[in-house]
Amino acid sequence: MVRTDLDTTAAMVSATVHGDGTAAIQYRKKAGTRIEQVKSPVVSPDVIQLERRGSSYFLSLARFGEPFWTVEVPELNFPQELLAGLFICSHNKDVVERAEFDNVRIYIPAKPDFTPYRDYIGSHIEIMDLASYTRNIIHSAPNSLQAPNWLPDDKGLIYNSDGLIYRLDFTTGKPIVLNTDFVTRNNNDHVISFDGKMLGLSSSSGEQEYGSLIYTVPLTGGKPKRITPTGPSYLHSWSPDGKWLTYTARRNDNWDIYKIPSDGGDEVRLTTAPGLEDSPEYSPDGQWIYFNSTRTGSMDLWRMRPDGSFQEQLTDDEYQDWFPHFSPDGKWIVFISFLPDVKVDDHPFYRHVYLRMMPAAGGKPRIIGYLYGGQGTINTPSWSPDGKKIAFVSNSTM
Repeated sequence: MVRTDLDTTAAMVSATVHGDGTAAIQYRKKAGTRIEQVKSPVVSPDVIQLERRGSSYFLSLARFGEPFWTVEVPELNFPQELLAGLFICSHNKDVVERAEFDNVRIYIPAKPDFTPYRDYIGSHIEIMDLASYTRNIIHSAPNSLQAPNWLPDDKGLIYNSDGLIYRLDFTTGKPIVLNTDFVTRNNNDHVISFDGKMLGLSSSSGEQEYGSLIYTVPLTGGKPKRITPTGPSYLHSWSPDGKWLTYTARRNDNWDIYKIPSDGGDEVRLTTAPGLEDSPEYSPDGQWIYFNSTRTGSMDLWRMRPDGSFQEQLTDDEYQDWFPHFSPDGKWIVFISFLPDVKVDDHPFYRHVYLRMMPAAGGKPRIIGYLYGGQGTINTPSWSPDGKKIAFVSNSTM
């Protein structure tokens, strides 16, 4: 609920779920007037969101695993500063009611006129338990933290921020800069090798005309080795045997997927379809490369054999799907889905997004996370080694 003051007749708007499962957005436009409401067709929702945009308020409701149903109430001309909080009440003065709340968050979004890749807001690194879907924030910062990547020893995460790679230790909770020598303009496309010994980086630390280039460095830090001779090249995966790196690259104004020997050499083009091909990741058994593509007019998930053959589509719905990441046993993929209002070739910062999970062989995706994030949320493989958790980033002005 948000309200103008604590008087019982104050102007207010609330996301309300009754004991019988009925849900509605209820509001009083001016102090002392009657309460109005818009009822939701979603009964007994367990994901509840109230959002303010200017003078409009939006109620979004879902049964966990399903997409939001959303309604707007416009022209609620409330002051800029309001009281906000949780509420519970009883319609019967002789009955005591009980409610339980969990995963309660307040997100303050980016300003409407922010400039992408120049203006940033704060970040929360979160961990989700995939048995209960419980989410816990383990680290927050007022600047941009991106792409947490789970360490193979299960002792922490690595992520990028302000061009540097950080290691976040689970025991101390303190981030430490990983030494990558002269490669200090790293982006959020960094990947750990399957054997846990090497780290692949995408960085703009080379010739300016190439943009992002790919480097490798020991996971403990050191002097990186340049792998791609030209750019822009954005790394997304090692092969399980460590012999290949796969990445998306622009060559002759076409964005396609390539692979290259992990020690350097000639790159091999794997896709030739028109449009954007991105985010290639090897399956743990090395039999497939999963990726996302706009070749059908929407950003959907695809897969192909490591030589580029047998390309087949896996998702086909109204969402724009990016960054498929495998569970360690190869049975599941988690990916981020942008809403239909996002351009098919874009994965912007600071939007309402879903995290979805589906069987790796194909099937209906299920929503497992509702959050404010986008670019940088889950660009890299972020499953825990035991396959029981994932790490990701949500965003809010601090």
